[in-house]
Amino acid sequence: MAGDTVTRFAPSPTGLLHLGHAYAAFAAERKATPGKFLLRIEDIDRDRCKPEFEAAIYEDLHWLGLDWPLPVMRQSDRMAAYHAALDRLAPLSYPCRCRRGDIRAALSAPQEGSLPAGPDGLIYPGTCRHRPMSDAGPDDVIRLDVARAFEALGLERISFRDREIMPGHDHALTRDEFLDGIGDVILSRRGMGTSYHLAVVVDDAAQQINLITRGKDLFDSTYIHVLIQKLLQYRTPVYHHHRLIRDDAGKRLAKRDDARAIRAFRQDGATPDDIRRLLAL
Repeated sequence: MAGDTVTRFAPSPTGLLHLGHAYAAFAAERKATPGKFLLRIEDIDRDRCKPEFEAAIYEDLHWLGLDWPLPVMRQSDRMAAYHAALDRLAPLSYPCRCRRGDIRAALSAPQEGSLPAGPDGLIYPGTCRHRPMSDAGPDDVIRLDVARAFEALGLERISFRDREIMPGHDHALTRDEFLDGIGDVILSRRGMGTSYHLAVVVDDAAQQINLITRGKDLFDSTYIHVLIQKLLQYRTPVYHHHRLIRDDAGKRLAKRDDARAIRAFRQDGATPDDIRRLLAL
């Protein structure tokens, strides 16, 4: 497999797969030909992830004609790997006790108009940045001190390449642009022991993913992942942020949109070829 493309489709079992998921899975599988297409179950949110939705993922993907090597990686089995990564990042991290209301209050006090937001919502103003990791408690989240991270790397900017969006161009952020547009990101959320950003980086490295295909809605999150990759001394993959599948009103599909769930199409007598035609594949 040396030199072959390795991609993955990584759904969360928090609902039924819809047309947008089907497009993402097909996109990853097609980019891995020849190569290896992997399935990963991202189930770190134990409150929302359900066994019946995980079973439906396997059933729907097989019905679509997709196949993958076994065993399937499940994030709920990999907490030790995430904790090891957190330990490595601890010198550049700090505990944060702020809730959303605290962040909103801190941002709105000196300003008027809309509050600054990034890929994870409101941009954290750094209220707890002075706290040492030795002060961490069970109700704290763990945040990455982005300014210190850039300093530790000795970099003025971070960058990545995308095969779909301006191919051949370096998409880059300086430290100040990162802080202004994203902020100090969460590495471990309350009650989870990790975060999406940390887990996806650790898992992509473990599975040797070298081409990441996903929707354009995650484009800004890629800057976060590249920064964590560099801090953990992982290789940065190539990215392909593909188009999003939207409803008739132009809104991106969500799991609550049951009318466009793959299972609903199957029950109505659709075939996998029908799904491909709907997705213009």
